[in-house]
Amino acid sequence: MRTFHMRAIPSLLLLAFLSALSVHVHGQTSLLDRIQERSEIRIGTTGDYKPFTYLNPETGTYEGMDIDAAHLLGEALGVSVKFVPTTWSNLSGDTMNDRFDLAMGGITRTLKRQKDLALTDPYATIGKSPLIRKADRERFKSLQDIDRPGVRIGANYGGTNEAYVRANIVQATIVMFENNLDVQPAVAAGDVDVMFTDNVEAVIYARQNPLLFALDPDDPLTREDLGYMTVRGDQPFINFLNLWLYQMEQKGMLDALRSKWIGEY
Repeated sequence: MRTFHMRAIPSLLLLAFLSALSVHVHGQTSLLDRIQERSEIRIGTTGDYKPFTYLNPETGTYEGMDIDAAHLLGEALGVSVKFVPTTWSNLSGDTMNDRFDLAMGGITRTLKRQKDLALTDPYATIGKSPLIRKADRERFKSLQDIDRPGVRIGANYGGTNEAYVRANIVQATIVMFENNLDVQPAVAAGDVDVMFTDNVEAVIYARQNPLLFALDPDDPLTREDLGYMTVRGDQPFINFLNLWLYQMEQKGMLDALRSKWIGEY
């Protein structure tokens, strides 16, 4: 028994220490507690990535699958939801600098992001697909057809669209845009030839514009998971988010959101 107690006491002290650490992040209480204390969760979102997050210029409000999910998260927490605008280039920095509590809106789970921040369990699987003009269906049938001299690839700064283009395009010309929403109109207008984006976004734009065509969205060039992003080290908040996502899936609520915003593609 003495041996048992001599080993148990340090273990109990360690558990107490870890428990104390678990509710503090950077010397502060968990976001989970702070959100409930202020009765508001701040959601960072880019507002430029259909069907996940879009700032509707006609209404001045955000809409999309992840916007609906944010409102459901607010209900689960019993707090109001405040949307904070950000950009793909500033997304990680704004998260780390406490501009908002959680980033939502079609965010790909990457190792680069995970090194500095915390990502939830995935809620959707997507992949990169080319968005082209319908008139170019015979011209572009593969990545090899696209990555050729004289072809112009449009991409927005920051995020995984730019990362994919930088890693995979060697011969074609890359044309950069500040806003993701400006790329697909440029494809339709002929200012650029191709936009590499997630298959669900490519399908949405092709549905909305008869000039555009989503190339092989059922067989994307990559496989990626989407998740929500917050500061690193706040285990109570991450635990809550992951359980919330799990219960949303179990109750069919995520399927309902997917059906509403993505549908069949």
